[in-house]
Amino acid sequence: MKIRSFRDLHIWTLGKDIVKDTYRITDSFPNVEKFGLTSQMRRSAVSIPSNIAEGFNRHKNNEYRRFLYIALGSCAELETQIEISKDLNFLDNPHDLIEKIDHESRMIQVLIAKL
Repeated sequence: MKIRSFRDLHIWTLGKDIVKDTYRITDSFPNVEKFGLTSQMRRSAVSIPSNIAEGFNRHKNNEYRRFLYIALGSCAELETQIEISKDLNFLDNPHDLIEKIDHESRMIQVLIAKL
């Protein structure tokens, strides 16, 4: 299958799934975290597929690579925020989301290596 759009990329689709999962889990966070961890985690999550899409549309490998590195950084940022949320007892077992982020990170790294 020829990739014509960022929408054809599995890493973009998985990134959107991570966003949806992040919104779901942060809905249960305490209201005092609305402008703290909740907001930060949501921004980190949204940054992943957004940077994949923006980089894809730059049509130059070096620029695309730069946006993929930003997405990769957002994966690490979100994973750290999930761990902090777990330590603060806002989350019980974020294992599934951590696994998705890890899978996303590995796919981004493979794509970077291929560019």
